[in-house]
Amino acid sequence: MDQNAESVKTSVKLHDFEDIAYYVNRELSWVSFNQRVLEEALSPDAHPLFERVKFISIFSSNLDEFFMIRVAGLQDQYEAGIQDRSVDGLTPQEQIEKIRERVIEQFRQRNDCFYNDICPKLNKNGIEFVEYKALDENKKKGLQKYFRNEIFPVLTPLAVDPGHPFPFVSNLSLNLAVELEDLETRVLKFARVKVPSILPRILRLDTIEGLDFKDEKIRLLWLEDLIQNNLEQLFPHMRVVQSHPFRVIRDADIEIEEDEAGDLLETIEKGIRSRRYGKVVRLDVTPTMPQSVRKILIKNLEVNSQSLYEISGVLGMSDLMEMMKIEKPELKDEPFAPHNPIEEKVGGDVFCAIRQGDHLLYHPYDSFQPVVDLINQAANDPQVLSIKQTLYRVGNNSPVVKALMSAVEQRKQVAVLVELKARFDEENNIGWARALEDVGAHVVYGLVGLKTHAKLTLIVRKEHDKLKRYLHLGTGNYNPFTAKIYTDYSYLTANDVLANDVSELFNALTGYSKHTTYRKLIVSPVNTRQRIIEMIEREIEWHEKEGNGRIIMKMNALVDRKTIKSLYRASCAGVSIDLIIRGICCLIPGIKGVSEHIRVISVIGRFLEHSRAYYFRNGGMDELYLGSADVMPRNLDHRVEALFPIMDKELIDVAKSELELILGDNVKAWEMNAQGAYIRVTNNEPEINSQKIFLNQASKRKSISKFKVNGL
Repeated sequence: MDQNAESVKTSVKLHDFEDIAYYVNRELSWVSFNQRVLEEALSPDAHPLFERVKFISIFSSNLDEFFMIRVAGLQDQYEAGIQDRSVDGLTPQEQIEKIRERVIEQFRQRNDCFYNDICPKLNKNGIEFVEYKALDENKKKGLQKYFRNEIFPVLTPLAVDPGHPFPFVSNLSLNLAVELEDLETRVLKFARVKVPSILPRILRLDTIEGLDFKDEKIRLLWLEDLIQNNLEQLFPHMRVVQSHPFRVIRDADIEIEEDEAGDLLETIEKGIRSRRYGKVVRLDVTPTMPQSVRKILIKNLEVNSQSLYEISGVLGMSDLMEMMKIEKPELKDEPFAPHNPIEEKVGGDVFCAIRQGDHLLYHPYDSFQPVVDLINQAANDPQVLSIKQTLYRVGNNSPVVKALMSAVEQRKQVAVLVELKARFDEENNIGWARALEDVGAHVVYGLVGLKTHAKLTLIVRKEHDKLKRYLHLGTGNYNPFTAKIYTDYSYLTANDVLANDVSELFNALTGYSKHTTYRKLIVSPVNTRQRIIEMIEREIEWHEKEGNGRIIMKMNALVDRKTIKSLYRASCAGVSIDLIIRGICCLIPGIKGVSEHIRVISVIGRFLEHSRAYYFRNGGMDELYLGSADVMPRNLDHRVEALFPIMDKELIDVAKSELELILGDNVKAWEMNAQGAYIRVTNNEPEINSQKIFLNQASKRKSISKFKVNGL
């Protein structure tokens, strides 16, 4: 090694990379991600019209959850007097202020897009949002009748006066603040009417009996508009002076203290109930709401002016997702049929397919059905003795859980780890846990203080008087619905070494095993950070020897400071690093002398990029790990995660080529610059829309399998 190279190496080791200029704020990085989601709606030619509406809904729903969890946490810190600064040097209060500034601008962009671009185009396509007051008298009479019969019985007007305290306003609820005049006493009164969430938020007037518009146009009316214009039916002998919508978002993070979690099921149930009572973190009002009404809300909801957001147009645009029910296929993405390579090769016999060799499925382009078939086949196969599985988010009407219940009824040993702390899926998971317990499955709820986020299935089958173990290892949830809209990997294998590791991990999850050494699996909180950093450092060593070090990492978020510092060291050493990060990224690429060899892109498209992949060239002996873990402290220290190796060279080559295709995307990709801002990738090369290419390949995609047993 020459003297200059040795000097660079020494400099890298001495560099502590502590400068706040090297990091992006975690919360602001998320706000930037949600901006990229919004951009999918803002771009006129990015998607069919209904899909643009869907992205407005997703943007709005994302933002609600962000306030319920992250902004609520910042407010807690501020109110507790905590002045700890973030990685980029901001106090909690400074972060709240910057979030507010950016979110207000995003609301403006969203509404401008919806009202001035999307709505006129919907109108041209035979779909019109109408206002109650613009309808003729006959239509109003028809709607008054509909209101009386279908909506009035569900409403509960609540008075506010000395005898009636201000009513509780639940999380995410849309409400009307109503000012009334008593016609006898002429005294002004105040009331609150909740817009019921059990009713459709968007009414299709063409489906309401008695409303004949004499054309085929679909006319839509917001539910609160109908309620506002019929309030006199709720308040007889009163004059409605004015009414204004408002919406409340509350702190929804469930805190579980370890010493209180003796019965985790009961603790989570209490947490779900208490979630609706969390403090108000955002109060949405319209610009027309007068100060007198605002003061009543601010006082009784105990919010400050910083938590009040004035939003034009309708409140709660996440409900626009209801429009996807309208039968207008020409305004939606073209449907596609995913490829099922196992059905094609062996008629759906998943055990047979795995015996022939490892399979790597890439959802949604490859069907998730083989995973469901695997559990069903195991449940009905008399040679199968036991099934063990982790469940994080499985959705409603889950075929996977039903197959597990069927397996119990057929006298299989079934052990299921149901993660009750899967945020916003807790209630659903409690239901499945109880259903599994009722049929006799062994149900455990994970380890105290940790969420179990790993995606694992272990099936034990008796074959030729020996026991053989079959595995499904994944990057996504056992949820057939989200498997159609999330990109994820499924790895099907019967490898003995991996099976031993998975068996040991299940023993640690269900029993008292304190196993911490795994042969091939990388497991959080045991060693994920350590192993990833070791592989980064190893790539530095290879680069110093051969000069062609290469790292590709794909994940949802990169936050962990120790790992970021390791990536900075690798960049300083000259290792080529490509990061595909959908959401939060606290690392800044392109900083001279720090991250010049790092590229960061984010792909936002039709499907949610959800797979995690960690590739290292390793001196030509390529290593690829897939799994459930992002590079965040919560995934590395506070969750049970599993990264699993793909050891078959051909499967690695396929996955790497998929990563390279994503890196070449110049249609749906955004690249972070040296200032931490994202710029849409554009160049003079032929268009590469990676998701579209994968879709086009799906019908002719061939599963790459290596027909060898015990491939590891």
